[in-house]
Amino acid sequence: MADKRPFLDAIRNHILLFDGAMGTEIQKFDPKPEDFPDGKDGFNDGLVLTRPEWIKKIHRSYLEVGADCIETNSFGSNKIKLAEYGFGDKTVEMNKKIAELACNVVAEFSDKPRYVIGSMGPTGFLPSSNDPDLGQIPLDEIKEAYSLQAEGLILGGVDALLIETSQDILEVKLAIEGAHEAMTKTKKVPLIANVTLDQYGKMLLGTNVQAAYTTVSEMGIDVFGLNCSTGPVEMTSSIQWLNDQNDLNLLVVPNAGMPENEGGHAVYKMSPEKMSDALGNFLSKYKKVRIVGGCCGTNPAHIASLRKIIDSIT
Repeated sequence: MADKRPFLDAIRNHILLFDGAMGTEIQKFDPKPEDFPDGKDGFNDGLVLTRPEWIKKIHRSYLEVGADCIETNSFGSNKIKLAEYGFGDKTVEMNKKIAELACNVVAEFSDKPRYVIGSMGPTGFLPSSNDPDLGQIPLDEIKEAYSLQAEGLILGGVDALLIETSQDILEVKLAIEGAHEAMTKTKKVPLIANVTLDQYGKMLLGTNVQAAYTTVSEMGIDVFGLNCSTGPVEMTSSIQWLNDQNDLNLLVVPNAGMPENEGGHAVYKMSPEKMSDALGNFLSKYKKVRIVGGCCGTNPAHIASLRKIIDSIT
């Protein structure tokens, strides 16, 4: 087994490569309602209970092409999202099981250190907004939803926690607070906080990257990142500004280009080569970028291409 240094030591010494999309890879198995717990179609995180071999195969597919890190299949496993499928009271248990599955797959690879990152996606609410539906939720409920999720992921053995695809900066703050609360019950692990910006560099409710970074950078996070919504090109000015702060290490995990609408479906067409060239350019120019990977529309081919680029410049 390769000697495994702590995650934060690893990013100080190496560029780390994350995996690619999970949801679109699950779709390649052509899941039917009966594949999900209690027939709850679309409950991807629940596949850990009914089709764990699918999730293991996806994790392996990224590790086999050189990913240093895989994200747990827990994007929708905060308590609020799990409650939609009747599993809210099993939040800690579900996340622990999901993390253990990922850790078991990583243990199969002994060629170099590999890391498991606990994925924590949005609740579906926008607590900063005045929306009569999406804005009406007690803030303590959001914080608890993330605290329980983080607790389960840590108990399951993750090397770091990742708050990702965040549309509302208040929710990011609550997720960070919840994660720290979970660490007081378990153990301290590195914490990555991502926000999602549109092509104009703003979050859904209008927060720009400068305000988002200033809001959370002093809250005990270890890495700040951008993921989803756009391709790498549209992230350029935001990454440049973040790099100029010369403060926190940065994560960049874009989609495979901007989505295109085909028959009512979002399609991502940036090739592995074009995407890896763009991210390779970031790595050459912006020294605070220490983690790259792929979000929507990316697959093992994109990660394999990124592996080649990283190896060529480090």
